[in-house]
Amino acid sequence: MYDRGLSVLGQYGLQAKSSYRGRGALLCQTQAGLVIIREFTGSARKLQKQQELLAQLEEGCPHPVDQILANQEGGLVTVDKDGVSYVVRRWFEGRECDTRSREDICRAVATLGTIHRSMCLETEQEHVQISLVEEYEKHNRELRKIRKFIRSKRKQNVFEQCYLESVQWFLERGEEALERLSASRYEQLRAQALEKGEVCHGEYNQHNVLLCGGQTAVTNFDRFHYDTQVADLYCFMRKILEKNGWSRELAAEMVDCYDRVRGLSDAQHENLKIRFLYPEKYWKLANHYYNHNKAWISEKNIEKITKLINSKKAWHDLGNGL
Repeated sequence: MYDRGLSVLGQYGLQAKSSYRGRGALLCQTQAGLVIIREFTGSARKLQKQQELLAQLEEGCPHPVDQILANQEGGLVTVDKDGVSYVVRRWFEGRECDTRSREDICRAVATLGTIHRSMCLETEQEHVQISLVEEYEKHNRELRKIRKFIRSKRKQNVFEQCYLESVQWFLERGEEALERLSASRYEQLRAQALEKGEVCHGEYNQHNVLLCGGQTAVTNFDRFHYDTQVADLYCFMRKILEKNGWSRELAAEMVDCYDRVRGLSDAQHENLKIRFLYPEKYWKLANHYYNHNKAWISEKNIEKITKLINSKKAWHDLGNGL
């Protein structure tokens, strides 16, 4: 229903003056300002750790971040009359980062550099991100497995034909990236990050950066984890560059914006470059195909793989040119 979750506000001593739906959540204007209500299915322990991170950012970072509100009993998770769990957070009036605006993009990258300076917590092993070496090894195995599966089919659809025609080139790039990663200073970089307790946002993209007049708010830290923070920079840059034709000029501008605020070591810059050499978007599309209904392939997915194939040179040139 439209107002699903609204009843939990009473357990915070809040009343909704108005409410509306947005991105799978309910936004409510209350006497204490704008809040967002979202159903909760995660780990209560990780949520408590997230609250610790957000409190640290609130105290030491100039950029506002969403805060998890405690209910009147002091709990972070609130159960409604139907037994559904919710989390209520402070939210912001603002617009998302425009992926076509150089000003917005640079502002978001500089904000990332700023929050990274304050994102350090004592490392907890259960929230440590898998090694990138293991991740690339796994992805490469999956690309080969999908190729074998499609080859075994008596009849292939358009998507599958495109995959078979293109996978060798992308797999070679994946193996090349893995080889370069294994020979790089990545393991040392990762060990140093874990020793310092470096925390990544985990999903830093245009949707989670809200421009609120003169302030830039950062939201949705649910996927935070411990890793070298270059991972966040890569995540944001890849999303932006996909939408901007893999512009080398824009990539250089983003790296420079981050470097001026946070500073990138040679090892971090090297790791960023290697991440761009791995065909992550291609693997994601192939993995989505393999794990979903293969009897019907949407035109959208055919369009996506065709676009990836057509832009492979621009993507690869960007990685080599960073």
